[in-house]
Amino acid sequence: MSAPRSSGYFRTRYERDFALVDTRTQKASLAVFAVILAAYPFVAGPFALDLANQVLLASVGAVALMLLTGYAGQISLGHAGLLAAGAFTTGILFKELAAPFWVTLPASAAVGALLGLVFGLPSLRLRGLYLAVSTLALHFIVIYLGSEYETKRGFSTGVVIDPPQLFGRALSDARAWYFVLLGASIAAVLFSLNLLRARTGRAWRAIHGREAVAEALGISVPRAKLSAFVVSSTLTSVAGCLFAYYRGFVSVEAFSMFLTIQYVAMVIIGGMGSILGALLGSVFVVLFPYAIEAAMAALGLAEDLSGVVFAINYAAFGLAMILFLVFEPQGLVGLWRRAQNWFLLWPFRQKPLSGSK
Repeated sequence: MSAPRSSGYFRTRYERDFALVDTRTQKASLAVFAVILAAYPFVAGPFALDLANQVLLASVGAVALMLLTGYAGQISLGHAGLLAAGAFTTGILFKELAAPFWVTLPASAAVGALLGLVFGLPSLRLRGLYLAVSTLALHFIVIYLGSEYETKRGFSTGVVIDPPQLFGRALSDARAWYFVLLGASIAAVLFSLNLLRARTGRAWRAIHGREAVAEALGISVPRAKLSAFVVSSTLTSVAGCLFAYYRGFVSVEAFSMFLTIQYVAMVIIGGMGSILGALLGSVFVVLFPYAIEAAMAALGLAEDLSGVVFAINYAAFGLAMILFLVFEPQGLVGLWRRAQNWFLLWPFRQKPLSGSK
């Protein structure tokens, strides 16, 4: 049976239900997108390349938070703390033991998994606001420990980290970092997509929908919740390790609550329950402050408002999240799907199921 041509969302065989890319249009689009990604660092300037690296780095943490909140339905406000845990693990191992990249990366992942297990335990009894407050404690604990380490070791401006050595070569060029971060982002996306199609991902969706029903279906709700925290925390700490190496230093000032708000904005604005939404949200949130500054400069307000740029960004993020929650709950991925359907069904008008005009 041939694939339907009117829409890319219908699948007619079980084999295609298991395929990540199953139509010629999707394969062609993916090939073009891959060529664009490969060519981008050779045509982009230093500033544009740094922005792309920031987006790729943020996408790993956004995908991790999407697994926990968007799919498993567990609220977390400790995302910046987990990033700090991975970054400080890298910084401490580098400073104290001169550990290479191949040691600090798995060590950061192990620390993240441990923290996810410990701070995932409250999720077995707490929900909603109470769970969010318990995860917020993770942020303050990690930041306090990191601050104590900086103070006792005399690192007043942060822990400086040398570029990692990969295959005998120092990774200091922005173009080389682009391909490393691109590989990390692709690996995180593929890992997440395959995990969501497995029993673990289906269990997360079930407990997100209704825990009582999931338990009646034979799903171990405590195990599913803990696995969501462990997997998400591991990915987030890996992102923190990459952040430390890319920036070349680790400091508690880099992991404020505003960073947590940014990641929450990524999953809300991008679209809850969608890996594509996490990617779109990371692009939007990373570029949003620069767009605000460009708009202020275009209006001639850059100098007058230079002292309150941070506050404007804060307010703008809050306003953007409110607007998306009220007018577009599905986020950017909802806009993308509607645009895609419009092109797929054009020139025919898609009528509502109710038959109303």
